[in-house]
Amino acid sequence: MNGWNADNAAGSPGLGAVTLVEGSSFCISAQSGDILPGLPQGAFYQDTRILSRWQLTVDGSPLEPLSARTPEPYRAVFVGRPSGTDGADSPIVVEHEREVGPGLRDDIRLRNFSQRQVSCRIQILIDADLSDLFEVKGGRIAASKEGTRQVRGDELRIEAVRNESQRGVAVSAPGGVVTEGSLLFLAELEPRGSWSARIISTPLVEGVGPDEPFSPTAGSVHHVAAQRHADWEREAPRLAISDRNLERVLARSREDLGALRIFDPDDPGRAAVAAGAPWFMALFGRDSLISSYMALVVDPTLAAGTLQTLASMQGEKVDRSTEEEPGRILHEVRLGTGAGLALGHNRAYYGTADATPLFVALLGEMGRWGLASDLISDLLPHADRALEWVERYGDRDGDGFVEYGRRNNHGLVNQGWKDSWDGINFADGSLAEAPLALCEVQAYVYSAYLGRALLARQLGDDPGAAKWAHKAAYLKAEFNDRFWLPDRGYFAVALDKDKRPVDACASNMGHCLWLGIVDADKAPLVVERLMSEEMFTGWGIRTLASDMGAYNPVSYHNGSVWPHDTTLVAAGIMRYGFVEEAVRVARGLFDAAEYFDGRLPELFCGFSRDEFAEPVPFPTSCSPQAWASASPVHLLRTLLRFDPLLPQGEVCLAPVLPEEFGSVSAGNVRLGASRISVRGAAGGGTIEGLPAGVRHRPAPRGPLEDLI
Repeated sequence: MNGWNADNAAGSPGLGAVTLVEGSSFCISAQSGDILPGLPQGAFYQDTRILSRWQLTVDGSPLEPLSARTPEPYRAVFVGRPSGTDGADSPIVVEHEREVGPGLRDDIRLRNFSQRQVSCRIQILIDADLSDLFEVKGGRIAASKEGTRQVRGDELRIEAVRNESQRGVAVSAPGGVVTEGSLLFLAELEPRGSWSARIISTPLVEGVGPDEPFSPTAGSVHHVAAQRHADWEREAPRLAISDRNLERVLARSREDLGALRIFDPDDPGRAAVAAGAPWFMALFGRDSLISSYMALVVDPTLAAGTLQTLASMQGEKVDRSTEEEPGRILHEVRLGTGAGLALGHNRAYYGTADATPLFVALLGEMGRWGLASDLISDLLPHADRALEWVERYGDRDGDGFVEYGRRNNHGLVNQGWKDSWDGINFADGSLAEAPLALCEVQAYVYSAYLGRALLARQLGDDPGAAKWAHKAAYLKAEFNDRFWLPDRGYFAVALDKDKRPVDACASNMGHCLWLGIVDADKAPLVVERLMSEEMFTGWGIRTLASDMGAYNPVSYHNGSVWPHDTTLVAAGIMRYGFVEEAVRVARGLFDAAEYFDGRLPELFCGFSRDEFAEPVPFPTSCSPQAWASASPVHLLRTLLRFDPLLPQGEVCLAPVLPEEFGSVSAGNVRLGASRISVRGAAGGGTIEGLPAGVRHRPAPRGPLEDLI
């Protein structure tokens, strides 16, 4: 998911940091609600840090945090007390409600629990370095920056020019004394009385605030965020599970997927999914496509919005700086003032090998769900342009495989999902050199060909269906011939610049199982290797086997466990009929989620469950993160063996749920123009509300190529 080569180098925002998200705006603070200088904390709007300091003291004492809750993804409630020498006996309690959106709204309330009148001096230290998100995340903040500070009555205005764009913030504190660095309130609290104040921080772009800023007088909840959240709660399916811990994990996933939605300012009704909070609240081609694929049970509009938004920015020309090419689907879009510098002097960067075939694969999956009827006429030309890119630009040497190699000296070195600089290596630990053809990228292309063939069949285009099916079959045969390592019993992670198999044992081949490109006779050996003690930790599948030269359980991509990766491996194992093994992997990941308070992180360390009784967190992991949030949803779908095939007039549902999970039900699931209810348990499952002419098939889905 790295936005840039150094994006995995984020510093820690502090133990127990609280993250709020609303669209692409977010705020990271300490448990007290303070935004502490010198840490990667702050309030961010359009990838610019509009507040780098927000520290509240009462009579000179900072607050001791007592409670920090996030009732909604965009709103937090903090409770604290002054931490002076007599803090334990202080009669003052500070209640602080914060909401993020078009800036920040902070409501402060002091309560006096004594029988006497109390005078308080409340000071909030304020600063805004107006740094770009990339600078904050990478710890590259300049020691000093030029800017202006103006005090106008009860408002402090801080502005500066960043990369030829003027950014700023206006902090208003009605009833307070405002200086260039602080807000001061003097409060008299009656016995058992209270005092309150509201602080509004409004972002400025070229001196202008957002269309609907927070108001000093409006209600405590910003209406846009509240309405979006209410709409999500009303429309998203309800998941009920007998196992309460599992139900909590699924509920958290559902909530986080709602929080990670981002909205097109030119089309506010269109939602796409951002890659993750806090640092990736932006559209990422690969991440957003896979996340929305995995979240189809919960909200297919995320997939539709992601496809539409990516289609609107599909590559049109050859640009070496941004790696744009005709038909190519972008890797990342950013809004900040430094984005143009970081992303090849443009807002969008296209350097990824997998987003383009995944675009077509997701459209094909939506077709199987009966959800593409409104999209096909608009998106099919984009899908065909994407497949043209696969064959003209993706396959650089005409060998039938998609390769990557950056076109400049500032792009991503590795352009698959393991996009850290050292993510692809040989078994001895030496780095593989580009151009590289990744095994999972070929599986994505295979899925794209099959998806396009099924869409053609759905549209009555039999010659087109035959053409794409033939391409899929040819690719599958070539892949199994060129990537298979018969002496190892697994697939090479890639072919290098000299077309040598890169022989590291990596989790990438699990994606190949997921999408069905693996020959049936090779699947048992692949599953055996994935389930070996070198790969399966008991919590999840390592990204790299522990007997490989580059293995490090605390690395980003060379031995850690990524929940989305493990989920797709489990789906692949299940796809080839290895039920017991798939259930073991699912159990491990659900167990891990409980140790993370029900929320799977972006990744965690790859230590064995035998070594540590709990999964070991990775220090800079994003949370919530889209494909980690979608993982429990897709795991549940895998255990239900739920596969819609609406054009064929059937929906497969053949649950293999562990007994201890009890029963599972999901209501209000969108399927075509209908809303269905799915129920499953260890003994079987039922579906209610199927469209006319569609039957429930109580068996797992067969290979997609058999449907063409």
